[in-house]
Amino acid sequence: MKIESQQDLIQLVEDDPWMMEILRHAKSLNLPDWWICAGFVRSKIWDTLHGFVDRTPLPDVDVIYYDKSNLNEEVEKLLEMKLKSIHPDIPWSVKNEARMHLVNNIPPYSSSVDAISKFPETATALGLTLDEHNNVVLAAPWGIEDAINLILKPTPYFTEEKDRARVYEQRISKKHWQGIWSKLTVYPIQRTY
Repeated sequence: MKIESQQDLIQLVEDDPWMMEILRHAKSLNLPDWWICAGFVRSKIWDTLHGFVDRTPLPDVDVIYYDKSNLNEEVEKLLEMKLKSIHPDIPWSVKNEARMHLVNNIPPYSSSVDAISKFPETATALGLTLDEHNNVVLAAPWGIEDAINLILKPTPYFTEEKDRARVYEQRISKKHWQGIWSKLTVYPIQRTY
């Protein structure tokens, strides 16, 4: 299947019963500003474009939300346990992006989509949620072009500072994405600092 637009990507997700089930499970938590993001979306795109019949296993399924009213990390762990009780075979990871700036020692995010925009790679800076009618909604702050063109490059946020640039470079080295998806083109960081 070709993926040429955001609507193509949404259709690809809507046609995947497993992904839709995962999204419905996340929605059942009734979290504010919730999304499933990163590898959950990116890997689906890359698997499809590589013609893989079997889904590439995910190290985790990242559920994020934004709730300034409760920054207790223990809440995230309880939410993970709730999701595991619903679907124990999924490696759930739940994070409140209203708290993550404290962990990452950066200025606070203004929303979950703001946090997604500051993920290391443009192809990873993608999120999915369901609206009130269970329609798939896509967040792609840097667009989907890099993901659908099999391009791996840093988001602008990761070119602004030496420590962030190092994070991008370490991820590229550690993740071995080209070993899984051989058609990827990896771009080195173009430093702006």
